[in-house]
Amino acid sequence: MSRILIQLATHSVALLLYPGLVTIALFGSAAESVWVRVTERRWVLPEFPWHRPSAVLTTAAIASMLACVQLAAPFNPVPSEERNLIVAAISLGIIVWAELAIGAELFGEPGLLLLIQCCWFVAVLGPAVEPQSLRPQVLGGVLVPSLLPLKVASGILYLLCLPALLKLWPVPVPGERRATRRLDALRVLSWWPYCGLFATLYFPPSPDELLGIARFIGLSVLVAAICVVLGVLMRRRGAEPARGIYRKGIAPFAGLVLVLVVGTSLLLR
Repeated sequence: MSRILIQLATHSVALLLYPGLVTIALFGSAAESVWVRVTERRWVLPEFPWHRPSAVLTTAAIASMLACVQLAAPFNPVPSEERNLIVAAISLGIIVWAELAIGAELFGEPGLLLLIQCCWFVAVLGPAVEPQSLRPQVLGGVLVPSLLPLKVASGILYLLCLPALLKLWPVPVPGERRATRRLDALRVLSWWPYCGLFATLYFPPSPDELLGIARFIGLSVLVAAICVVLGVLMRRRGAEPARGIYRKGIAPFAGLVLVLVVGTSLLLR
């Protein structure tokens, strides 16, 4: 009984404090504030609803917490053998599906968004095929030379998908005012799990020490900064070029990653 209580307390700390809800709110609020500052040229705090959270927002928060406890963050209370990449990927997928549940008419190019999410799944799950492991920290530690091309290509695909998944792209939205109010809170919930998962999958695990925490957070901040830069560049070029990039480029590149997955698997057998 005491062991069950200890595990319950440990998982509760992970979900609610670190690397869970509190960390999500702090990192997401900072990233969202920077994004608003860059795009609106003024400091504006993200809008949080003071009334009872909607079912969609609650679902997204729970999914975000589940994704974050899978990260290879230093001092993560959840044991490494209990973390699973599938849980992280599906949880982040639920955030997008929850956003679309508000109403597809509130989002620009919902079909294209789902295509981008499928490509993101390829980037996340592709490198896991050959190591035959779903433990995120194991995938991050893979430095076998024969697997590096696949890992690099998957990382690039992951980064290219993020501006769309975080709604940083300039695709116009019908009823934009209403959609923006809702998307701000949902985007705050998404910054940390998306950026932290990239740092988990494509870099060696950080040790459980203060420098390890600084390294992991630094990598996550770097990913967030890249997303902001990509989002700003897309907005400067306009909606049509952004659509063109994702319509004509993202699926073929994901196909190339799949070819690398198959080729790497065959070569290593």
